[in-house]
Amino acid sequence: MSESELSVIKPESLKTYIWLQCFDGSIQQVEEEVAMFCPMICREIVKNGTGSSKNHAIALPERVNPSSLSLILDYCRFHQVPGRSNKERKSFDEKFVRIDTEKLCELTSAADSLQLKPLVDLTSRALARIIEGKTPEEIRDIFHLPDDLTEEEKLEPLKNINDDPRIRLLNRLYAKKRKELQERQKLKDIQVQQEQKDERSLDELLCFINGDGGM
Repeated sequence: MSESELSVIKPESLKTYIWLQCFDGSIQQVEEEVAMFCPMICREIVKNGTGSSKNHAIALPERVNPSSLSLILDYCRFHQVPGRSNKERKSFDEKFVRIDTEKLCELTSAADSLQLKPLVDLTSRALARIIEGKTPEEIRDIFHLPDDLTEEEKLEPLKNINDDPRIRLLNRLYAKKRKELQERQKLKDIQVQQEQKDERSLDELLCFINGDGGM
């Protein structure tokens, strides 16, 4: 093909594509350069040679649903383009995380599964802002966690078998709140001690004031 012929070809036709399969069985065709922005997908392409066709699609982790994948690809499409200014990236990121909390949680888990650390950091910071200053009850309500525990039990570290970034974030926050709770309890104990009534009789108090001791 001559240079003149290449010059009229649209850039879109020069792109290569790969196939990705979500846990629910749905399959998407995605630009290879965009998908490779995710380390997990990049490794599958380079090391295992998967994704070249619909019949050999890359199987994505369970926590990556079609909705989260679509958002992740939008993030990758923007950030994989060279030459963008820090101001442009910051503006995009701020708008990108303006989604409801449930979707933000799903997005954090999906990005973590794909080892896309910049997006994990971005969404984790957004979640931290959402729960900042909230009580344990409010936090558990936000994340749809059981609310039948005592205040101390609610602040116990949560089991994190799957290394969920949401749980890591919660446990860091809970550690901070446990410390605050302990400090409040100490102050309360001191206040109670100071407010304890002196139950000695009037004669005993007069003896104490006059320095008679136990006489």
